[in-house]
Amino acid sequence: MNAKERERIVVSVGGSLIVPDGIDVDFLSRFKALILEKVQHGFTFSIIAGGGKIARRYQDAANAVTELSRQDLDWIGIHSTRLNAQLLRNIFVGYAHQQVVKNPTIDIEADEPIIIGAGWQPGCSTDYDAVLMAKNLGATRLVNLSNIDYVYDSDPRTNPGAKKIEKISWAAFRKLIPKEWDPGLSSPFDPVAAKEAEAIGLEVAIINGAKLEEFSNYLDDKPFVGTVIS
Repeated sequence: MNAKERERIVVSVGGSLIVPDGIDVDFLSRFKALILEKVQHGFTFSIIAGGGKIARRYQDAANAVTELSRQDLDWIGIHSTRLNAQLLRNIFVGYAHQQVVKNPTIDIEADEPIIIGAGWQPGCSTDYDAVLMAKNLGATRLVNLSNIDYVYDSDPRTNPGAKKIEKISWAAFRKLIPKEWDPGLSSPFDPVAAKEAEAIGLEVAIINGAKLEEFSNYLDDKPFVGTVIS
């Protein structure tokens, strides 16, 4: 087994994939099968779960009763990611580290091929936690599984003429997104995470998690649908 085959890949799984409305059992089944297939080929994974609609529903409900600070809203989101992460850890029982990692900067002693992580602290998303995990573990590639095929030069939901981007530098990407994090932010990658990823020279691939074959192609260095930021 060569070094390439032993590579650890950090994966940030958007909550929109785990809980688009109800829990997506079909996605979870396909995701598990793919990850375990790659484990058999020598890959190891650190998987960080996002919050999805569970987070937003709790945030909206709490805010409707009592106006909350950004920090309080963030904490609701963080605990939502931890629930989703526990779901993933149990799905990968027998392959995953026994505890969900909540602080991506601590020493992680794990012999298992899969580590599951969740939100850490207010002021950023699980994208940032995934970047810190990559930095901590010495990973050079991070996959952001979301619900979009590409990064675009403008919002395709409001601009039909938006152009897809297959490869982009961190400097150019950061000009496309907001400069600050907000708990309700919709961005292909958290601006706080983007700044840190640029600083450590991390490659990030944005891939549509509904098309797991593209994720597989990326891992195998084959052509794939998605955007690489480096």
